[in-house]
Amino acid sequence: MLKKFGFQYWWPGESKFEIFVSAILTQQTSWKNVEKSIKLLKDNNLLKIEALSSIKLNKLENIIKSSGYYRQKAKKIKNICRSILKNYKSLDNLFNRDIQTLREILLNFNGIGRETADSIILYAAEKPIFVIDAYTKRIMYRVYNIDENIDYDLLRQYFEKELDTNLNLYKDIHAQFVALGKNYCKKNNPICDGCPLKNYCLYKKL
Repeated sequence: MLKKFGFQYWWPGESKFEIFVSAILTQQTSWKNVEKSIKLLKDNNLLKIEALSSIKLNKLENIIKSSGYYRQKAKKIKNICRSILKNYKSLDNLFNRDIQTLREILLNFNGIGRETADSIILYAAEKPIFVIDAYTKRIMYRVYNIDENIDYDLLRQYFEKELDTNLNLYKDIHAQFVALGKNYCKKNNPICDGCPLKNYCLYKKL
């Protein structure tokens, strides 16, 4: 996949906080929609934890409307930012925790699940934890016949056991799965011709 797609330099973002917010915004929507919301936040000088903790909810809803489920997401983001400032003073102070402690804290925030928490840890806090998403599950099911409904943490731990613990490696492999899923291993009508995994894929051999 690396030979096919090249190093992905994912997750895009100019700051840890931008990545943090975009990880929440990207839930159940496309990245293009998230980019629109992030741009509007920047244009309004709001991509700061202090600004989002104090912003009026209806204003935030209007700004992030493109990302879908905007009412729920606005409430999540505002409440999480307020909680971080109240309990940890800053995002950096929160990120100074070890991986397991940080993960537990993130998962205790309403609206942050395992994939979002791990994305924040890997890309914003820059700590090595492997992220599992729908692309990863789909590809592992088709290529290796691993149950597509496998428990999230079981599959995450499998990757972490098989791979060297390396931040950039974890980032890039996750991004490679995203690139493969978007361009070839699509949910419907996968494109097997040209896929870099076609020689290993059980689905292709069916």
